Amino acid sequence: MARILVTGGAGFVGSHVVDELIGLGHEVRVLDCLLPTAHARWPSDLDRRAELVEGDVRDPAAVAGALLGVDAVSHQAAMVGLGVDLEDLPGYVAHNDVGTAILLRELARSAFAGRLVLASSMVVYGEGRYTCARHGEVRPGPRATADLAAGRFEPPCPQCGDPLEPHAVTEEAPLDPRNVYAATKLHQEHLCNAFARERPEVAVTSLRYHNVYGPRMPRDTPYAGVASILRSAIEAGRAPCVFEDGDQRRDFVHVRDVAHANVLALTGPEPVPGAFNVCSGTPHSVGDLARELVAANGSGTPAPVVTGEFRVGDVRHVFADPALAEAGLGFRAAVGFAEGVREFATAVLRAPATTPAR
Repeated sequence: MARILVTGGAGFVGSHVVDELIGLGHEVRVLDCLLPTAHARWPSDLDRRAELVEGDVRDPAAVAGALLGVDAVSHQAAMVGLGVDLEDLPGYVAHNDVGTAILLRELARSAFAGRLVLASSMVVYGEGRYTCARHGEVRPGPRATADLAAGRFEPPCPQCGDPLEPHAVTEEAPLDPRNVYAATKLHQEHLCNAFARERPEVAVTSLRYHNVYGPRMPRDTPYAGVASILRSAIEAGRAPCVFEDGDQRRDFVHVRDVAHANVLALTGPEPVPGAFNVCSGTPHSVGDLARELVAANGSGTPAPVVTGEFRVGDVRHVFADPALAEAGLGFRAAVGFAEGVREFATAVLRAPATTPAR
């Protein structure tokens, strides 16, 4: 059995990674700074068989101590979500990019030669994959604010302006981050890839999570994912509000599946370097998610309200092809959308978050 460090292991995804690793008999050390946007203290649902170390990946001494004797590292620590405004920019860069840089430097200093698994994100793609009937595969640019304000949410063909057909995105797609969080996630990948070129004895696997949902999501915070925001509204007795027209498509993947992908990358028979989509392989709209949550909560639950609001940094459609992760990691999502959303509708969420430290 291996000794594995999980940075951010007290968090939403990290805690599920910890659960599965401990269930398989591995020794687990958690390094977490208990970022207020996620939790204010060690969560009660975190498996206490793990060694819990309160510390920040931006602190070289904390990282060096946490790395002692470990065989593999699961790097989950990050500030997540689209953000509220540009005031969040230094926080994202500090936690995500600087924290990763310090982790990599300490890995090098400790002569680490194991596996490093990075929690990346589908946000590195920007928009998904599209084809135009006249021009084939095209890359639409960022959607114009004027179009969004007028309710024109679908990106047009950049060459002729015709409607586009969205398709599943593969790992070979061009990378085009379109908000601050996305830029930091791509930079994390670039930093890890640069490290791997200098230290070929370290296998680096980047897992591009799609829209993760499930038990232990933080509630009542603008930094949480759309699933948590919708669920929080329903729990408070409000109608869940769906932005744009609700038809934007995503791949909603259950957190236990995401944790399992991490464990496969960390403990499989052979290391599998590279980047992989972690997804269900079945797209659903945000409106589908809201309706499914309302149905799971039963009669009397307010119906979703489609607001037409938008966020400039959002993309329209991004959902994924799971083939490479299945071939390379042996990963296939096991929790179906309807099953997962029914569980999520009544699952325990994490306590309300506070204003983030910057």
